[in-house]
Formats: sequence, structure tokens, C-alpha cells
Amino acid sequence: MKLVTRFEAAKLSTVQLYGLRKEAFIAFTAAPRDSEAQRTALASMRHIEDELAARAPALR
Repeated sequence: MKLVTRFEAAKLSTVQLYGLRKEAFIAFTAAPRDSEAQRTALASMRHIEDELAARAPALR
């Protein structure tokens, strides 16, 4: 899986981000433990989650 940066995630719709998060999770679980592929998928998931969190309405 190609690394998804926070900048790239910001350009996608919320629906696209949820689909990409699923793909990143599948790539993470399929990759060998402690491999570069697994680290890339994990970093992508973090960037996607950060972008989704930024879009979420604040609870007050």
C-alpha cells in the first residue's frame, strides 16, 4: 500500500476516507509483522483517522 499523507487525506471525501481506512487496515493485517509494509499501512491509518477526527463535530 502507498502511504496516505495527511495532505492527501484532506483532499478526499469522508466516504472515501472510510473506504481507504478499510483498505489500510486490510493491508496492515496482511503484511508481515514489523515489515515496512505494515508500518506504512499503520501510518496511513493514523493520517486517515486524524483527518476524520478533524472533521468530526466538537462535543460541548
